Amino acid sequence: MTGMTISRAAAVCSGRICGEGDFDAELGSVVIDSRAVSAGDFFVAYKGERVDGHDYISAAFDKGAVCCLAQRVPEGETRPLILVPDVQAALEQICAEYRRDLRLPLIGITGSVGKTSAKEMISAVLSQRLNVLKTDKNLNNQIGVPMTISRIRPEHQAAVVEMGISGFGEMSVLAQIARPDMAVFTLIGHAHLEFLHDLDGVLRAKTEMLDFMADDAPVLINGDDEKLRGLQCRQKKISFGLGENCDVRAENITLSPTGETLCDIVYGERRIPVEIRAYGRHMIYAALEGAAVGLLMGLDDEEIVKGVASFETVGRRAAVCDTGFITLIDDSYNANPDSVKCGIDSLVKMPGRHVCILGDMLELGEGSGEMHFDVGRYAGERGAELVLTSGPLSRETCRGAGERGLHFDTREELIAALPGLIQKGDRVLVKASLGSRFDQISEALKELK
Repeated sequence: MTGMTISRAAAVCSGRICGEGDFDAELGSVVIDSRAVSAGDFFVAYKGERVDGHDYISAAFDKGAVCCLAQRVPEGETRPLILVPDVQAALEQICAEYRRDLRLPLIGITGSVGKTSAKEMISAVLSQRLNVLKTDKNLNNQIGVPMTISRIRPEHQAAVVEMGISGFGEMSVLAQIARPDMAVFTLIGHAHLEFLHDLDGVLRAKTEMLDFMADDAPVLINGDDEKLRGLQCRQKKISFGLGENCDVRAENITLSPTGETLCDIVYGERRIPVEIRAYGRHMIYAALEGAAVGLLMGLDDEEIVKGVASFETVGRRAAVCDTGFITLIDDSYNANPDSVKCGIDSLVKMPGRHVCILGDMLELGEGSGEMHFDVGRYAGERGAELVLTSGPLSRETCRGAGERGLHFDTREELIAALPGLIQKGDRVLVKASLGSRFDQISEALKELK
């Protein structure tokens, strides 16, 4: 963190410096795992339910940490620490102060679905011209956002920061740290309803970001989303989507059986034909988000085309794989009703027999059963020939699918039944919340012959 010295950081968070060393040394990137520490890093010692970071402070110093943020001094440790009563609050204060020093555009991304894909696509586009710092993996919470901010250096020309929440007030904390110059709202969907109650609650929680943005800041919203379309804000609202009234829209869409998506991105008089090397309608939205940010930041058509084409899916997010036996759409990273329906829509556009393997969608609150049933019904109505489910909540998904549904009490039982259920040439979607561990089902599908 250029210019953020040990002594300055301590002053910002009202911490007390202990130990010996050069207190004018600059802090590097924030790290919370001592095994990942590099020379100059700033180790933050969190006390968790199972692991206490204070037990690893000496190990962090031995690997090159310049300073540690902690609540207590380990016995015998004499190297520089900043002692505070609350390391989380102190970290937020330090990184918020560092953000005030930065003079680069920061794009904040939030929504119920597609945040990581949007982050990757926007970064891919902007990287055609600029040196871009982006959120690593999906470190998008109250620890991850400060970590991302701490990694920004003078050579960076833009930052793309994913911002995820599950409750009211959390976005305000993140936005106070990140202070976005531009916002991207992907979708207001049925996620974290256990805490946010309904779609209006999701919208209210996500849009807390706007309170920390300038009046003339661009706010990119999904114009096909009813809640976002009706959003009233003091900032400059720009819509993207498939609808004719969207400011940035996709036309002439072609979904290839081999996993690519072609479309024209239209903005005013500009028409940009792009190839998206990923499958599904939600990837069209990611391309629109990347193109919209690129257009607003002055990139030309060729840079946008190259940026969209360079996009790669992350982990198990709509990754299309030809196994030689089936076409697998591995989307087992996470799930909520909106993302599952989107995956089903993309699946049934492929030629062949369609199989949905669906698991539990977590944190949906009181209406969870009804929403699981609705997803199963939707799969049947859209033409899925077979819907396989596993998990206590997904029993309702199977029930909604009717005669096309088949439920298994355990993931292992489902995996054991796959050879007798999956046929050569099938198009198979695997989708569930991360905790369901449906990645194991995806791996089993790849072994079928």
